Amino acid sequence: MSIAPEPIDHREVDWDRVIRAGYLIRQTYRYDYPGPIGRLDHRLVIVPPERFGDQRRVLHRLTSVPQGDLEAGPDEFGNTVLALRFSRVQESIEFQAWIEVERALAAGPHLLPVRWLTDPRLLQPSELTQPDERLAAAAWALADRAEGGLPMAARINSWLYDTMRYRPGVTGVGTTAAQALEIGAGVCQDYAHVMIAICRLLGLPARYVSGHMLGEGGTHAWVEVLVPGPEGSGMAAAWAFDPTHGRLATLGYVTVAVGRDYRDVAPTSGTYSRGPSGRLTTRKRVEVTHLEYDTA
Repeated sequence: MSIAPEPIDHREVDWDRVIRAGYLIRQTYRYDYPGPIGRLDHRLVIVPPERFGDQRRVLHRLTSVPQGDLEAGPDEFGNTVLALRFSRVQESIEFQAWIEVERALAAGPHLLPVRWLTDPRLLQPSELTQPDERLAAAAWALADRAEGGLPMAARINSWLYDTMRYRPGVTGVGTTAAQALEIGAGVCQDYAHVMIAICRLLGLPARYVSGHMLGEGGTHAWVEVLVPGPEGSGMAAAWAFDPTHGRLATLGYVTVAVGRDYRDVAPTSGTYSRGPSGRLTTRKRVEVTHLEYDTA
C-alpha cells in the first residue's frame, strides 16, 4: 500500500460511499524518570492483529530508545502483544510505532467461531465490570423495554449514550462500571465498561474493544456484542457498538485489541525492579491515506 503524499481530511469524506480505506497510525510513548531504574519488563498492546474481520494490517514498525529484547506473540484473545525487556534504563525510554491498516466495507458483522457465544470470559463479570444494585436495576429495566439479542444491545447503547455524560478527569483507568454509572459521567472506557456489565447481566456475551476513531485525540474504546451468526453458518456474529457516541462503529474505527475489560488491552504497562516512578507522555496521529468509493 502506498502512502498518500498528503493525508486526507476525514471530515470532508463522504463516508456513506466509501468501500475501502487505508490508515496510517503513528504513536509515541515516552517515560521520563528522575533517576535510573533496573530490570524493566514492558508490555505494549498497540499493534492490531494481522486480520480482524474486514480489517487488515499492512505493515508495522516499532522502535525503542534505548533498544531492548523484544518478543511478539498473540495472547488468549488473539491480540498482538509486544514484550520488551531492559536490564537498566538511565533516564528515559521512548517507544515509537508506525502502523498501516486497511479496512474494506463488510457485507455484515465480524464472524467468529461459535464457541465465543458461551465463553465465560465474555459472559461473567470481570474486575472492572462487576455489577452492583444500580447496574442490576438498569439491566432489568432495559430488559422490559426491548427484545433480546441485537435489539437489546442497541437499546443498551442508546440508553447509555442518553444517560451518561462525557467528562474527562472524573474517572481513571481503575474506575469500575459501577462507579462510573454512579458518577453518571466518564470517558469512552467507562461507557464501554458500563455497557459490557449490563450486557453480561442480561446474558449477552460482550467484549471490550480498544482502538482508534478518526477525530479522537487518544485511544478510543467501544464494545462488541456477540449473537448467533447467519442461520446455518455455525458462527457467532460480533456487532461493534460505540456507546460514547450512541452508534455502531463504522469504517472510521480501527481495532487494536479485544478483551474482558481495559486491563486486558491496556496500550502500555510494565514493571521494574527498583528506582523512582516515571512520568508518561504520549502522542498519537491517525491519518486517512487512501480511499476507494462505490461507483454505482
